[in-house]
Amino acid sequence: MDVVDRYLSETEAGIRAISRDDVRAVVDALFAAWLQGRTIFIVGNGGSASTASHMMNDLNKFTSIEGRRRMRAIALTDNVPLMTAYGNDLSYEDVFVEPLRNLMRGGDVLVAISGSGNSPNVIKAVQYAMEHDAQVIGLCGSPGGKLATLSHLRVVVPAAQICQQEDGHLVLNHAIAMALRARIAASETSAAPSVV
Repeated sequence: MDVVDRYLSETEAGIRAISRDDVRAVVDALFAAWLQGRTIFIVGNGGSASTASHMMNDLNKFTSIEGRRRMRAIALTDNVPLMTAYGNDLSYEDVFVEPLRNLMRGGDVLVAISGSGNSPNVIKAVQYAMEHDAQVIGLCGSPGGKLATLSHLRVVVPAAQICQQEDGHLVLNHAIAMALRARIAASETSAAPSVV
């Protein structure tokens, strides 16, 4: 078996092993957040930061249905000046938690993406969210680290390599966005959000 075949075969096996029930629970939670007009914040480092940006894009744009209210998603990875200001003036551990102090309200959702599940800046944001009545969803690698333990809901990608876990998180993003689009399209909800 060559490197390409091994990589693709292992990635496929990891994706097949993802719990569908865990993914459906995440879809349910994000759909409830949409119904209530909540904001979804997304964080991650490195490849997970790019997935956070991609997920924000898909939640905001792909799920938009004519005549339905839109989802409210923010990737905290996308404001480089703010991230570097906090990283420089405080510490890298604070780059996600500090914007949450400005923006997060009780009932909002934090989607934290991490292969290791132990990134200090992600865990600090998770702890803040939990202390302020927000729901935490973890997209984790295997075994999931602190993120899997702390999150209200989690989806673990049980692949051996971090790059395969990141591949799985991107697949999860698309599966979640497609499921949400279908549910929003089928919903009769069109009024303004219940929270302002």
